[in-house]
Amino acid sequence: MIESEGELRSKFGEVHPLAITKSRPGLDKYSRQFIAMSPFVVVSTAAADGKADLSPRGDPPGFVHVVDDHTILIPDRPGNNRLDTMANIVANPNVGCLFFIPGFEDTLRLNGRARITEDAELLAHCTVSGKTPKVGILIRVEEVFMHCAKALKRSKLWSGEYRQDRASMPSIARIIMDQTSETGVDESEASKADADVEGDYKTGLY
Repeated sequence: MIESEGELRSKFGEVHPLAITKSRPGLDKYSRQFIAMSPFVVVSTAAADGKADLSPRGDPPGFVHVVDDHTILIPDRPGNNRLDTMANIVANPNVGCLFFIPGFEDTLRLNGRARITEDAELLAHCTVSGKTPKVGILIRVEEVFMHCAKALKRSKLWSGEYRQDRASMPSIARIIMDQTSETGVDESEASKADADVEGDYKTGLY
């Protein structure tokens, strides 16, 4: 096992100077445009004890509101109320974000310190279908940079070549019921759970 950064770096070549200097302390015109075009971001947080978590956030392009060159606001939408991301932020404000744009193979990485806000004036910028979020994740940007396309090229994420038929696995409701049941899945209950999930997708997104 490799147990030191020095040992790790000895396995690799020198860092290209641009890989270091590309990191910016705030948003510029390119990162602003990328965020404005992005309908999807993955937010990384950690609990006070360091336990890590990732959470996807999605909405129409531009749903992440750029407050200024050093501040962004990610709206919180209805979910399962576990509140993993926001509970972590309360305990540990350090966050990382990875923004995607469908069709783009490069991504945007952003790191900073977050707080949970219920500022009505700020949250009004995130209203969709007449629904304003209760709270949002307000991030003070400390570092932002473009990330190269190699991972998305390897995965062929947007090409459809690796696209799978969702029917190849059970529905999310049936999977969770099977994972949490000691007696197996009752088909009538599973069918009802599937219908409830689909109904929530139709009426509970906002």
